[in-house]
Amino acid sequence: MENNDLLEEAKKYGFIQDQQVWLKAFMTYPDRKVGEVKESEDDSLVYFARRFHMFSDKVNALLERIAASENKGSFLMKVLHMKDQVGNYDALGDFEAIYHTLSKAEEEINETIKQNREKNLNIKIGLIQEAEALQDSLEWKETSDKMKELRATWIKTGPVEKELTDEIEERFKTALEAFFERKKSFFNDKKQMQNRTYDRYRDLIAKSVALQNSEEWEATTAKLKDLQTQWKQIGGSLPRATTNKLWTEFRKAHNHFFERLKVKITNEKTDSKEKYYDTNLERKQELVSQAEQLLQQNSLNDAVKRAKELQAEWKKVGPVRPDVSDAIWERFIKACDRVFEMSSLEHYIRKRQQNANETYGHEEGLHARINALRDFIKSDRQELEVLESNLGKLSEAPSNDSFRSMLLGKIRNFNRKITTKQALIEVFQEQLSTINK
Repeated sequence: MENNDLLEEAKKYGFIQDQQVWLKAFMTYPDRKVGEVKESEDDSLVYFARRFHMFSDKVNALLERIAASENKGSFLMKVLHMKDQVGNYDALGDFEAIYHTLSKAEEEINETIKQNREKNLNIKIGLIQEAEALQDSLEWKETSDKMKELRATWIKTGPVEKELTDEIEERFKTALEAFFERKKSFFNDKKQMQNRTYDRYRDLIAKSVALQNSEEWEATTAKLKDLQTQWKQIGGSLPRATTNKLWTEFRKAHNHFFERLKVKITNEKTDSKEKYYDTNLERKQELVSQAEQLLQQNSLNDAVKRAKELQAEWKKVGPVRPDVSDAIWERFIKACDRVFEMSSLEHYIRKRQQNANETYGHEEGLHARINALRDFIKSDRQELEVLESNLGKLSEAPSNDSFRSMLLGKIRNFNRKITTKQALIEVFQEQLSTINK
């Protein structure tokens, strides 16, 4: 806009008094000083008119972002902040029009939030009805899984109006608790009928615990192996969950002793902690090397199977020096991810060809894999945005720490998946380049 036009506009909305630049009153806002005359009065008026256009451009840019976004509710605070600036931004111009524009945007965002909350309410009412229909079920395993699925969906669903929150939360919680309390009571009753078998297991656990800190290494090893034989001979038909819990306690005592024995043997063979670290590092480097060669030396199915075996072996290897720990782990998990991502991709391509009843040529297959990976990355990034949005909404309350850690773990996993898929795209693109040379 030309200076003459800016000057005319500035005089319409402002004036000079005592070498000070003033904005005329508008709406409920009184006359307000926005600055001082620096050079000439006209130059000062033009300067503050330009500042108004800068502010107006910011408002328009915000409105464009809102219009293009699917999550319009996230812009509410930005709109309110802009409205606050209307009363204190040092410039000359039609602030009243901007105020009304922002008020309209605020109303539209609030209406969107209201509609979303109504949608969330309908979803949550549906989840409540499903939970209430299942709360008297006797299908313990299937219903437990379904109830957990309903609870996960409930957590992912956004908020409803505040005045309804407590009521629907309590109703949903009551349905879930009714089922799980019945389930607990059922298994408690069943457990009472199996006390004899249970007590025999507990006796072996107690004997194992009493031996777990023994330093009579050879004699205790023999005793613990005898207890393991006795455990296998008990039989019985305890619930799987109970059996697993008892076995975990039993093995914990045995593992405690044999880990101590392992440490003793390791310490005897190891001259220093550094040598211990180096041994573990060598083993992990070997596992990394094997993982990085999986796709070159094996069929895809064998590579997937071996990758899982390598991960199990990795868990058994002790720690390495902290300064190399993250780097060696990063190499290993990326190599494994590459195998799993390639397996998922090939499964998708096979299924796609079967559905279309066609077979890709080599070059066509490379293009299909690149396009599929790009679609997968797009989907991963959408999931990542949801996770990051959920993380951003969490308060700093300690009760959220567990959920926050879970979200951060998923975010790291998605970022790693995206990086792996991008690396695979580069491999396929290099193969295409070789073909086209």
